[in-house]
Amino acid sequence: MIARSQLEYMGYALEWSPFNANRIAVSTSQHFGIVGNGQQVVMDMKSNKFQTVHVQPHNDGVYDCSWSPVHEHHLAYVNGDGSLNLVDVQSKKLIKTCKEHTAEVYSVDWSHANKVYIVTGSWDSTVKVWHPDRLQSLRTFDSHTNCIYSTVWSPHQAEIFASTSGDCTVRIWDMNDKKPTHTIPAHKYEILSMDWNKYESNILATASVDKTIKIWDMRNLDKGEIACLSGHEFAVRKIRWSPHDANVLASASYDMSMRVWDVNRDLKTPSKFKTFDHHTEFVLGVDFNNYYSNMVATCSWDETITVLDHTKPPPKPPTQA
Repeated sequence: MIARSQLEYMGYALEWSPFNANRIAVSTSQHFGIVGNGQQVVMDMKSNKFQTVHVQPHNDGVYDCSWSPVHEHHLAYVNGDGSLNLVDVQSKKLIKTCKEHTAEVYSVDWSHANKVYIVTGSWDSTVKVWHPDRLQSLRTFDSHTNCIYSTVWSPHQAEIFASTSGDCTVRIWDMNDKKPTHTIPAHKYEILSMDWNKYESNILATASVDKTIKIWDMRNLDKGEIACLSGHEFAVRKIRWSPHDANVLASASYDMSMRVWDVNRDLKTPSKFKTFDHHTEFVLGVDFNNYYSNMVATCSWDETITVLDHTKPPPKPPTQA
């Protein structure tokens, strides 16, 4: 284990800074995110601990965050009150709050391909695209029929993003078109997360309440998934492809584990994985460090953030009181 620190509230999501190798943002909420306050926390890793840089408090849960690709101190995060917020972590000032969603906003992503636009997804079943200089959204996408769990920009195509929903589909969008370019009925149960492969523009992964992760090739969607990763015992809450290896993917689950997969793109050959049981509650956030290829961070409802070397044997599971 590289580092571990206590949070004040339950961890929901995290993201490493694209500029500072030791800086990470963590979205947190009280009382299982149902009632109570939230905090958007920014921390710097110092030796085997974290030092708090800034805490932005809110009177509702904070569920997700995303760093600006052009300004190292700007961070976007979303709340249970339906708002998108931008904060400057150097000045410690809230830049703006944009509120159009009518329910909890569960996902936010700042594009590193176009380096301008922000996409959010809400439990009001809509997806919105924003420009950071405007208070109003640029466009609303409303073809999903259930709550939105994740929204992710393509790292390869500047105007393409994907969304996953409780309607059991992942939808691919061009931000200039109100209708999705592709609708994939990827799982039979709610789809909680997706991610684009960082090296291959046509490869993406989806994760579901059905406990599986599926790998898809956009060029051959009619043939179904090209791989299905099984092993988690409960719903898979978050997945991330490695920015350092096209075949490495990390997953966080309600089974209280994080797994790192060596993805085999063959339905007949199971993918190998390593299991990390270092939390004592649901693991909701996972992210690979952008600078150190072996480093992955997780956050959990056990109110901790942990950084591990995924190439080394897993640490012993903590003992529960």
